[in-house]
This record gives sequence, C-alpha cells and structure tokens, in this order.
Amino acid sequence: MNKSEIIEILLNDPDEDKIFREADDIRRKNLGDEIHLRGLLEFSNICARNCFYCGLRKDNPFVKRYRLKEDEILACCVQGWQLGLKSVVLQSGEDGYFNISRMENLISQIKSATKLAVTLSTGELARADYFRLKEAGADRFFMRFETSDPLLFSKYKPDSSYIRRFDCLRWMREAGFQVGSGIMVGLPGQSVKSIARDIMLFKELELDMIGIGPFIAHPDTPLAGSNKNNLKAALKVLAVARILCPKAHMPAASAMEALSEQGREMALRAGANVIMPNITPEKYRGDYLLYPGKIALSQSPLETVQSARELIKKMGRKEAQDYGHSLRRQNEREGA
Repeated sequence: MNKSEIIEILLNDPDEDKIFREADDIRRKNLGDEIHLRGLLEFSNICARNCFYCGLRKDNPFVKRYRLKEDEILACCVQGWQLGLKSVVLQSGEDGYFNISRMENLISQIKSATKLAVTLSTGELARADYFRLKEAGADRFFMRFETSDPLLFSKYKPDSSYIRRFDCLRWMREAGFQVGSGIMVGLPGQSVKSIARDIMLFKELELDMIGIGPFIAHPDTPLAGSNKNNLKAALKVLAVARILCPKAHMPAASAMEALSEQGREMALRAGANVIMPNITPEKYRGDYLLYPGKIALSQSPLETVQSARELIKKMGRKEAQDYGHSLRRQNEREGA
C-alpha cells in the first residue's frame, strides 16, 4: 500500500472486519499463533516533561509521585521471571534520578539474577548513553514518536524537539538495540493524512516493535474534555500497520481494554501478537495513570499474568516460549 491507499482504507473502507482478517492472516503467516508475554514494570511516575496528553506531566499537581528503589525493581523482575515471563519492560517518566550509572547497575543486576530480555522505555537520552545501556545488557528500547506531524508534535510536546526524537530512535539502532516506537490514534487535530504518514514511517524506520493505542483524554491535562472513543480507529491503524510491517512485534495495548472489555482481544484479532501484563506492585499502580480507565489496578502481578494466559487460552492460541526477539533482524543475520 502507498500513502493514498492507506488514506482511502482509513477513511472510506467500510469493511473493517475484512481488514482485520487480512492483518490477522499476515500475523499468522509471519509470526505464527504464539503470543508473547512481556511484563510491564512502571518503576517511576516522576517526569520532567509537560506533554499535553499525559497524566504524568510535570505540572499535574494531582499526581501522587513515586519512585521504586533499585532493590524493589530487581525484586519485581525476579518475580516476573519466576512467573514464567521471558521479557520485562522497564517504563518510567523521564526521571533524572535514574541516571545512566544507576540504570547500568540495575540492568546488570537484573541480568545476573534472571535471564529476562530487558526493554527500556525511559525517554530521550544522549547518544552515548544508549551505547552504555546496550553494553550493560539491555536488549530493546521503546519510545513512541507519537505523531509524524511536526506542528502537532510541537503543540502537544512543547518542551520536546521533533528532530531530537527521531535522532534518538536512530541512535538506539546504532547502539544495537531492537527498536520500538508508535503513536496514539485520535489526538485532537490529528488528520488521517498524518496517520497514513505515521504508518509509512513505521516501515521506513524498520521498527522491530510497534505500539499503537487510542488517545484517551486525561482530566488533569490541557486536553481534558476532548473525549472520544477511538478504539475502532486505533484497531484499524493497527491492522494496516501489520499489513505493511508483517514481521514487527505489536502489543495489544491495555488502553484498548480501557475502552472495551474485549479491547485487547480485538487487537489480537487485528494483527497484534504481544500482551503486556502489568507487574508493577499494586500499591503504586494506581498512581501511574497516563490516561483514565486503566485496567487491572487492584490485581497482583500473579493475577495479571494469569489473566493474560487465560485470554491466550480462550483465543485458542499458545503462549510463546522464546524471548520474542526481532524476527526482522534475525532474518537479516541469516541473509533472508
């Protein structure tokens, strides 16, 4: 598909189920019926940024801030490993306390205590820092560019640089990371044309992981009140992205389930192949609210993992037993 064809599908194609089936077929042919579980650990909600859409933005006075200690983070990762997870995603706001030296030490401890694959989602860094984190043992880095529209980006991320964002994604690749990025669907002012460009950019960036979720307005942000159920739109974007990027790993975002009880299942039937059960301790989880309606706030890590496994079983699929490393890059190494 080219950009015009993507726009036509997103705007005018009434047969959503057909698009979802095509995406699901492509997922099956390239990635099989296995679903990867990646434990999500939200280790700090302290952030130096003021993104207009995010509930953790620096100027939100209603957030109860927290920061897990290094031994707490390690204990959560060990628990995830004991629960049978193969991968953990360490996610936080841009918290200056966790400097590169602390993160290097933390990654080293996790790798010594477990055999987890480690994904970092901690924001923008200096080029050399990505190399240091990769050398410490981290496997993947995920950072959404949110929108390929420079004007929309600067409007909703007023203290961030559009150019710098894409520099960081390039530096991650140069450092040897498996790289993930993505967008929100339904931002006020977002056009179908810019979403089509986003999808084309996924392919151009040769992403190993693609995260797509619906925009959900947070009441304590400048975008409060711009509520709209963007689930179907996000699912359609996910499906088209799967068609264009057949080998990328794509999570069924928990934000999908914030809009529908079947949201994650719908995503898994529209091309997604990853579930990210939340393994953050329950006492912190309710304070990491990027958007309202977050699921599984009172479930223990054991319960969130069990819930994910029950969904996999319900769908007649299998839980992946491998690490879910980049299939695209594996094919490159094999000369495919």
